[in-house]
Amino acid sequence: MPEDSKREAYNLPPTRTPESDRITSVPNPVHLIQTVFNYVVDAPITFVREWIERQQAKNKFYYYHQKFRRVPDLSECLEGDYLCYFEAEAQWRRDRLVDQQIVEIIRERLGACKHREGPNQFQNCAKEVELLAQVTKAYQDRYGDLGVHGNARTCLMKQKHRMMEERKAKANDSQ
Repeated sequence: MPEDSKREAYNLPPTRTPESDRITSVPNPVHLIQTVFNYVVDAPITFVREWIERQQAKNKFYYYHQKFRRVPDLSECLEGDYLCYFEAEAQWRRDRLVDQQIVEIIRERLGACKHREGPNQFQNCAKEVELLAQVTKAYQDRYGDLGVHGNARTCLMKQKHRMMEERKAKANDSQ
């Protein structure tokens, strides 16, 4: 576009909107209310919040790295020690949930591998299939046939009976 030689003929709008200079003896009540609110409510709350954040920054706590101490197993509890029974039961429930999640994660990995590999899943996902078989067998050996109302005592008895059967089978094989 050619340079316009008659620039003065066109009035250009101002580049900045001028600020109105209001000169009155009465202050604006909105500014007064905002100032009072900032000093009375906002400033103390902001100060307390920043102080708390500084204190928390000194002591970082990562909840996802929390490690619970292991409590004695049910077989290690003394007779009549009901607190130990309760702690062992809670520990068993946590262990069962962890084992369930492990099985679920391995199952999801196998599903993702099968989806990714498509028709080559049998040869390329053999490692995941073997791992799922091992994890599922271990879970079934420990928690299988306990049902919904299984607890640490029935699980311990199940493991004891399984060990006794293995000893009998080993003794019969050696004779």
